[in-house]
Amino acid sequence: MLAVIPYPAIDPIIFQIGPLAIRWYALAYIAGLVLGIWHLRRLSQLTPAFMKPEDADDFLTWATLGVILGGRLGYILFYKFGFYLENPVYMLYVWQGGMSFHGGFLGVLVAGIIFTRKRKIDPLRFADAVACAAPVGLFFGRIANFINAELVGRPTDVPWAMVFPNAGPFARHPSQLYEAMLEGVILFVIVNWVWRREAFRNRLGATTGVFITGYAVARSIVELFRQPDAHIGFLLFGSTMGQLLSVPMFLAGLYLVFRSKPAKRKS
Repeated sequence: MLAVIPYPAIDPIIFQIGPLAIRWYALAYIAGLVLGIWHLRRLSQLTPAFMKPEDADDFLTWATLGVILGGRLGYILFYKFGFYLENPVYMLYVWQGGMSFHGGFLGVLVAGIIFTRKRKIDPLRFADAVACAAPVGLFFGRIANFINAELVGRPTDVPWAMVFPNAGPFARHPSQLYEAMLEGVILFVIVNWVWRREAFRNRLGATTGVFITGYAVARSIVELFRQPDAHIGFLLFGSTMGQLLSVPMFLAGLYLVFRSKPAKRKS
């Protein structure tokens, strides 16, 4: 039998007082949102200033609602619509997992549009800054998936394979960690490097396009190592649901990059 790295079985519940349970899953999402907003606040102070630092703080509530409502609704519609249609009460069991990035992305998009209109902030410049902060949340979200031992990888014989609880006896890719690195760390470095280039930062929407395109590529790569959802399996030409949902994101990202134009300087 091949040697594998032991899965660090972590209790999903940090501590519990009566019916109140504090879970790593929730804490990871909170950490991602708070640190992401903190980074957004820093970016808001760079030249040219496009919003007040307090606006970034206020957007935390909007982003939280967008991520939770959009992420949950996206998972329900894209991944297990039939199950939740028959068992609607389970739609509320967010602590058991079941969040879709693509749904969360749309949720934050809608929240951002409403927020920028109310605050009279340039929506594309705001979106570019949010794109720089988004990988922070993605990193912590994937770490939460790893702690929950969900969204496991495909069987493999690589030296760093792990046997995940409730996923059979096979050693598998720790695909959640792959995603944390690609969608979180690497995408954060790339998008923020682009933002730091003043000429690129002034092309409104371009940084957002780099983020969207980069995520679509990273997600499509990781899907090659991630076990498809059992109730969905492989789809068109052996692709997965995550890859199919990433196609329109990739195209939208390219569109934003190539249509971006330098912002007009205020006289």
